[in-house]
Amino acid sequence: MTPMKRYVALLLLSSAMFTLFAQPKREMRSAWIATVANIDWPSREAVGHTAFQKQEMTAILDTLQSLRMNAVVFQVRPTADALYYSEFEPLSSWLTGVQGKDNDTAYDALQFVCEEAHKRCLDVHVWLNPYRVTNGFKRESLAENHVMRQHPEWFVQYGDKWYFDPALDETREFLNRVVADIVERYDIDAIHFDDYFYPYKIAGKQFPDDDSFAAHPRGFTDKEDWRRNNVNMVIEELQNTIKSRKPWVEFGISPFGVWRNASSDSIRGSQTKAGCQNYDDLYADILLWLERGWIDYVVPQLYWEIGKRVADYEVLARWWSQYSYGRNLYIGQAPYQLGNQKGAEAWRRPNEVCRQIALNRSIEGVQGSVFFSMNSLMANKLGICDSLRGDYYRSYALPPIALAAENELSLPPVNMRLDGHILSWQTQDTSRNSHRFVVYGFPIGVTPDFDNPEYIINVTSDTTVMVDEPDRFEALCVTEVNRYKHESAPCILEN
Repeated sequence: MTPMKRYVALLLLSSAMFTLFAQPKREMRSAWIATVANIDWPSREAVGHTAFQKQEMTAILDTLQSLRMNAVVFQVRPTADALYYSEFEPLSSWLTGVQGKDNDTAYDALQFVCEEAHKRCLDVHVWLNPYRVTNGFKRESLAENHVMRQHPEWFVQYGDKWYFDPALDETREFLNRVVADIVERYDIDAIHFDDYFYPYKIAGKQFPDDDSFAAHPRGFTDKEDWRRNNVNMVIEELQNTIKSRKPWVEFGISPFGVWRNASSDSIRGSQTKAGCQNYDDLYADILLWLERGWIDYVVPQLYWEIGKRVADYEVLARWWSQYSYGRNLYIGQAPYQLGNQKGAEAWRRPNEVCRQIALNRSIEGVQGSVFFSMNSLMANKLGICDSLRGDYYRSYALPPIALAAENELSLPPVNMRLDGHILSWQTQDTSRNSHRFVVYGFPIGVTPDFDNPEYIINVTSDTTVMVDEPDRFEALCVTEVNRYKHESAPCILEN
C-alpha cells in the first residue's frame, strides 16, 4: 500500500470510528426496575426485609451510575397498591410479603429511591399501572383497606384478573388522586405508564363492560371508540393534574411497539404484521395523545431485533420518529433477550442492543433508550454493560429537555476555586430548583466546546468534586442544570 493510500485508509477508518462512537450530549439513558412479581426488585429473599432491600437498591443505582445512565423508571404501583406510604392504597405485597403489612423495619421505598437516585444524578420516573388490581394472586389477598373492598362496584373481572372499570368517572377520579398525591409529596421527575391500559385480549372472551356502555355511553354508539375515549379522558386529566402541581414533572407513556399495522390504517399505519395493536386491542390512541400534547414523551417497546419480518426494529424506530409530533421519543429496548437460545439468531450475538443504539443515534428524533429490565444489566448479559461503559456510553450525557417544558433558565454557579485537587463552587439558585452540576475540563491547547460531551469530567449533585491531574487542564468550568433540564452558562476557572 502506498503512503497516500495508507493515509486515505486511516482517514476513512478514523471517520468511521468517530461516526460509530460519537456521543450525543443529550440522550435518555435509563432502565426499568420492575417490582411486580419481584422481577427486578426486591428479590424474593429480600421481601419484607428493609436492610436487604436497601442494599439491593443501592447496588442497582450504583450500577446505573457506573454505566453513565441518567434516569431510572421505578415501578411503585403494580396492582393498585403502593411501594410508598399512601392514604389511598395499601403497601404492596411485592415489597412486604403481605399486602397492607409493613416491613420488619418501616421505611418509604419511594422516598429512599428518590434520595439515593438524585445523589447519583439519576432522574426518577415513577411507574404506575392504571387499571390492574390483581396479578398472580386472588382478590381474597387484598388488604382490608383496599379500595376494591370499599367500592366493589368500580371493578370488573377479565380472565383471572381484576381491573378498575375504565369507563367510570370514579376510576378516573381515583387515579388522579393517586397521581396528585405522589407528585405533591415526592421529589420525582416524571410519571410513567407502560402498555397496560385495557388488558391484552383473551381469545374467546369479551371485556365485561356491556353494562357500563349502556349506563354511560357519553354519546358513543361504537363501543371501541367509546373505550378509546375512556382512556383518552384519563390521559388528558392526568397531564393537567401533574402540570398544575409541578410543571417540571413530565408525563410519559411506554406503549406496545405497534400503534397500528398498515393493513389496519393505510395512511399512518406501520409496515408491520403485529398480532396486537395499541389502537385496536388496548384502546390506547398514542398518536392522539402525542398530537394533543397530553404526554411529554413516548417510549415504544421495540423488543424485537433489526430485520424481524413481522415487526422490524428499524422500521418501527423510523415510524415512531415520524409520528412523535414534537414530543420526546425514546426507544424501549430488550437486553433481556440477549442470549435467548429460543429467539432469533440476532439475540445470540452480543451486539444486537448496541446495533440498535447506533441505529437510534442515526435517526433524527430518537433521543435515547430505556432498557427492560434491570436484571439483564445486573447480569451483564453477553457483556452488554462492558460495551456501554467502554464505547456507547463512555461519555456522560444529560437527559433531553422536554420539548414542552417551560423555558426557565438556570443561573450559573459562582465563586469557583481549586484547592489542590478539590474544585468547589456555589449555586445562585435559592429556589431549591437545582438539579445537578456539570463539570467540564478542557485540556491545554483545546478550544472549549461545551457541545462535546467528551470534555465532561463529572456530573454531580454536590458543589465539590475531586479533579485528577488538574494541571493538564487549561480551563475548568461548571454549569448548573435545573429541574427543567436547562443548562446554565458556565462559570470558568482558567489555569
